[in-house]
Order: sequence, then structure tokens, then C-alpha cells
Amino acid sequence: MTFVNSLRAGGIAVMLGLAPMSLASGPAQAADDPVVATVNGTKIMRSDVTQAYGQLPDQYKQVPFEQIFPALLDSLIDTKLAAGAARKAKIDETPAFQAELQGFTERLLGSTLIQREVETKVTDAAVKARYDEVTKEMGGKSEIHARHILLKTEDEAKAVIKDLAGGADFAETAKKKSTGPSGPNGGDLGYFGQGQMVPEFEKAAFALDKGGMTDAPVKTQFGWHVIKVEDKRTQQPPTFAEMEPQIRQSMMREAGAAFTQGLREDAKIQRFNLDGTPAN
Repeated sequence: MTFVNSLRAGGIAVMLGLAPMSLASGPAQAADDPVVATVNGTKIMRSDVTQAYGQLPDQYKQVPFEQIFPALLDSLIDTKLAAGAARKAKIDETPAFQAELQGFTERLLGSTLIQREVETKVTDAAVKARYDEVTKEMGGKSEIHARHILLKTEDEAKAVIKDLAGGADFAETAKKKSTGPSGPNGGDLGYFGQGQMVPEFEKAAFALDKGGMTDAPVKTQFGWHVIKVEDKRTQQPPTFAEMEPQIRQSMMREAGAAFTQGLREDAKIQRFNLDGTPAN
């Protein structure tokens, strides 16, 4: 069964799971928001269907709006009919419904207030300023692209240096003689910055110029290395476009938590245990 068909089949259940939508009749509709249905005289506007579409799970938004429109409209119609029938049955007057409605109203009021506060604090300018702050120390660091040949003894390393000085290809020699895990890849270590390699290796590698090779074996805890630097570059931070979603989400969480904490600090709160006795 396709999503559109399943939505038609279970429309009421789907739409009742969404946040409340404005389905009541109101002033004359705008030209760009026509009436798309009436249910016992009550209008359903195109904007109601658009809002329902926006509240669907992300995977369902892959279905084009025009294609899913009939199914969403059917769901709104069914929801409106079910709500009308519930009112006739006076379900909305029952204590259980009133209690749930009160709880929902408080949650909606609270989330709406926090959302407004977050939107006030987390502006585009504020997000850009946070990006500039975060990336200020990320750029400007040097990285090198190096290869190495790892050998068990100093004499073996010296022999390899002699072969390379005589014209042997570094990558091919690494494939044949390196005992390190990068050997099959021609000794390629990719780009790395300071602090990512053991100190002896790092010191020797960063001392080389682009295209340079160590003229003496470098001893580390892993063995004896012959190192060649393929390239040098300055590390660039991620772009604003790459980091913006993550930064915005982080700032929204921070703003919401700070606002809630402020409400707590201004309130008189007393907590009790499960048995009703005062909590310590």
C-alpha cells in the first residue's frame, strides 16, 4: 500500500497525531488561501492542508504536496467529522477530556513561549557570530601530507634511503618494504596536523619542505622511519554553510535551557516524594 493510500485509509489517526490546526471558519479568505472543502458549513482552507503537510514526518515530505493533497484533505475532513460527532456526544465536557485538554494547553503554551524566546535569541546574526568565534582558532594551523616507510632496523632504513637517493620510487618502495599498515598504499598517511603523530615522527616530518625526504632514519617506538612530505597546507575551518545547522541547534538548546532556568529561579517551587512527603 502506498503512503497516500495508507493515509486515506487511516486518515483520522494520522491527523489526530498532529498539532492542532485552525479549521474553524473565520473572516473572508485571502485570494491565495482558497477554501478547499466545507464540512457541515465549516471551511477548510488550503493553508490548513499546507500546515498539515508541514507537520508530517520528514520521510513523508518526500511525496510532492500536489500528490499528497487529496489524502491530506480527506484526513482533515475525517478529523472535522469525528470532532463534530464527539461534541454531539459531549465528550468535550467529560472530566477526562477536560483534564487532558488542560495538560495539552499548558504544554502548548509553554513550548510556544520557549520557541518565541529562542527565535528572539537565535538570530542569523547570532549564529554567524558564534560560527566566527568557534572557527577563529580552527584555521591557520599547518598540515602536511606525508608518506613513510617503516622498517625494523636502522641498517634497513639506511639502505632504503640509499635506494631512494639513487632514483627508486618512494611509493613503490613502501609497497615492497614497509612493515607499517600504510605500506600497501605506498606509505601514504594523508594529511595530518601537529599532535596527531608520535613526537619524534612529527618533529622530523614538519621540519621537511614540500617534496623533501629525511636523509637519516627516524627512530620511534614503532621502528625506523623514512619520511617524505608530499604537500603542506594551512588547515581551513568548515564553511558556515556546513556548520550552520549544528550551531543553530546547539544555540536553540542553550537558549531554551537558559530561559527555563530563569523561570525556575523566579519561581517558588516545592517538591514532594511519591508518597506525598516533602522532598529534602
